[in-house]
Amino acid sequence: MTHHNNAPNTDTTNDPWADIRPYMDHEVADVLERLSHDSELLDALTRFRLPRMAKWARPVARVLAGHAIRREVKGVTSVREFQMRIASYMERMIRTTTDAFEVSGLDKLDDNSAYLFIGNHRDISLDPAFVNYALYQAGRDTVRIAIGDNLLKKPYVTDLMRLNKSFIVPRSARGKRAMLAAYQQLSSYIRHSITEDNHSIWMAQREGRAKNGIDRTDPAIIKMLTMAKRHAERDMVFGDAIAELKLVPVSISYEYDPCDLQKAQELHDIATQGSYAKSEFEDIRSIVSGITGSKGRVQLKFGTPVGADMATPDEVAAEIDRQVIGGYRLFPSHYLALEALGESPELVARKSITRQDRERFKARLASVPEALQPYWLGQYANPVKHKAGRLSI
Repeated sequence: MTHHNNAPNTDTTNDPWADIRPYMDHEVADVLERLSHDSELLDALTRFRLPRMAKWARPVARVLAGHAIRREVKGVTSVREFQMRIASYMERMIRTTTDAFEVSGLDKLDDNSAYLFIGNHRDISLDPAFVNYALYQAGRDTVRIAIGDNLLKKPYVTDLMRLNKSFIVPRSARGKRAMLAAYQQLSSYIRHSITEDNHSIWMAQREGRAKNGIDRTDPAIIKMLTMAKRHAERDMVFGDAIAELKLVPVSISYEYDPCDLQKAQELHDIATQGSYAKSEFEDIRSIVSGITGSKGRVQLKFGTPVGADMATPDEVAAEIDRQVIGGYRLFPSHYLALEALGESPELVARKSITRQDRERFKARLASVPEALQPYWLGQYANPVKHKAGRLSI
């Protein structure tokens, strides 16, 4: 697949997506220079890498962090070069935090074609990162990644995400007219990326992570995806609008979710207090936890393109769900959680569970506060019930 990050345009009249699209090659050097002097990024790095110095000699720590950034990105002048620097960290993360990473279905997809990958969503940064790594290993171009503007509260986070080929999904627009305009812009960018740039995209099947382990596609996302085609062609056929996007469901399965405890806490608070108050840096901490935490085995399953025989957004959502659930890998952790809850014993595949699986699961469960255990267990048990058609909706 060809690369399309080096268009020389900065004129917003010719660049209708300038405020939401990923950065282009000609913008990379300036963005990296800006990041190397961003005080918030430097403070965040020093808190993480040099905590004592950050506390007692912040100016010195900032200078050291700035030098480290400039050394790390020296000679980087394109998005591809930036991502190649990330690739080595990704390889190390997979080596140190996963027991295995398996990919299937990608070989059935045309490596010269762009696809709109729509996946289940368990981890803020890892879901698209694993998709990118699978593509990279197969010698294919990486995806442009849809990311909600609710995650981009800090300018340096926005810069880092857009350097990594993320584009911005509006969630904070206020008022019906503003939301409509924002989603029209988003829809046209996605369509342009697939049909004109021949550049693949990854996006989640719904807003936010599936904290209870239940993966479902929001039909409103499908409606958004067809807005641009509907705007361009008043008599457009819905199925054709879907087919031209080459929409491919992707299923990611983690044996263990590094953020399972945080998710259980959120579900507990909502159930007992009616709401959950997110702390200021919680999303950043979730990203760090996801990257550094133990995941066990991870499987990525690419589905097949959704065809033109779809008549409604609900039908498309149902087809994505069918492929995502069908491709979801059930690990011993899922069966052990169902067993611990004492539900549907006939669904527990005991022959697939080893003594080591059981001991590892018991150790993790023992670290979960008792009040959170039903929510923690539910995250792992629900995919078993979902695959078996036993979820009460």
